[in-house]
Amino acid sequence: MGIEIDILWLTVLMFGSLLVLLMAGLPLAFVTGGLACVFLFIFGDARMLNILPSRIFPLMTNYQLSAIPLFIFMASMLERAGIIEELYDMVYKLLGSLRGGLATSTIIASTLLAAMCGVIGATEVTMGMIALPAMLRRKYHPTIACGSILAGGTLGILIPPSILAILFAVIAQQSVGELFIGAVMPGLMLSGMYILYVTGFCYIVPSAGPPLPPEERVNTREKFRLLSNMFAPLALVTLVLGIIFAGIATPVEAAGVGTFGALVVAAMHRRLSLENVRSAAMTTLRVTGMVLWIIFGATLFVGFYVVNGGQEFINDTIIGTGLGSYGILVLMMVILVILGMFLDWVGILLLAVPIFIPLMQSMSFDGVFGMPGVAPEDMALWFGVVYMVNMQMSFISPPFGYALFYLKSVAPPEVTMGQIYRSSLPFLFLQAVGLAICIIFPEVVLWLPRMVYG
Repeated sequence: MGIEIDILWLTVLMFGSLLVLLMAGLPLAFVTGGLACVFLFIFGDARMLNILPSRIFPLMTNYQLSAIPLFIFMASMLERAGIIEELYDMVYKLLGSLRGGLATSTIIASTLLAAMCGVIGATEVTMGMIALPAMLRRKYHPTIACGSILAGGTLGILIPPSILAILFAVIAQQSVGELFIGAVMPGLMLSGMYILYVTGFCYIVPSAGPPLPPEERVNTREKFRLLSNMFAPLALVTLVLGIIFAGIATPVEAAGVGTFGALVVAAMHRRLSLENVRSAAMTTLRVTGMVLWIIFGATLFVGFYVVNGGQEFINDTIIGTGLGSYGILVLMMVILVILGMFLDWVGILLLAVPIFIPLMQSMSFDGVFGMPGVAPEDMALWFGVVYMVNMQMSFISPPFGYALFYLKSVAPPEVTMGQIYRSSLPFLFLQAVGLAICIIFPEVVLWLPRMVYG
């Protein structure tokens, strides 16, 4: 029989020790799993020990999770096929004659890459190596140069095939296909907002983003050649997302098609070698292993907390604030942004979402400012996409947003951490505006899934 403890003190102990160990630099997967075992031993009983296998086994046998390694392998293979460099080269030569054209190209290339990869680190690092030196060489303002890479790179978490959407769907027992389709409009809207901001800034302050000099611009024939080079990878992405949206294949089956297609594209670009396949496989193994260990550890941690009455305690505490349903949603968004400053997206998803989803489903959202609300059956889908838009903010929110450090790791020495922090702020504001639009106008999220699925 374990030691009796009040739920308030258990909350303080569990989340306090989690914070201390994470700040000491220990990996999230082992911290959450290790703490769950320690608390089970001290405060649990024989009945609670059954949590361990009963929480992990359904995840180990979940068919939808097999899409994660397949999409990661597809992304790694396309990256090794040189697609990222070619894509950026194509877009910037097409748009380079415009003011702020290189920054706009970076955002468009990142949007297309998000649909190919869904892995933020790869986009941020590669764009940092290719696009940042190109913009700095042409005297672009650091805010525009760094900010466009930071914001563009985070689109990978939102635009399908997003790894976050697959995980959210598994945790919230939601359709992956619906989440993919629901995220398309918000993703394109945010991409458009970044482009408008960059273009507007460069037209108001012409020195911030000068166009390419005439001698570096390419003729129409060269533009067509560049476009033809990118036909295969763009056709692959269209095929993978098309068969999901048309309901021909499940996301797992589409990921299998995408994986085979990525090998074909690599062969067409003469980059299909045993070494490239091996390194893509190793990357897939590392990333998938990390994600799954975090899933297991965080599931145990949250499972123990929920069994001890944590769900009711948090529900009562949040409802006790006296805020309405929209006030509570805003409070959740603030909590997620704060968590994003310290934790990675997998950890936030597994620690917060299992506790937030039941609370969301117990409330009604009838609309604000006279706008239409959200029907109860659409709640999980709408909250899922709103949550994913919020997670973008966590990647570029100072001081510890992951994308900030990805960019710093490949930026030239003259680009300081302070400049990178400052460059993220206007785009962080745009993401907050995008989040507000998705909350106030839920049709931005729900319209496309309704058109596709009826």
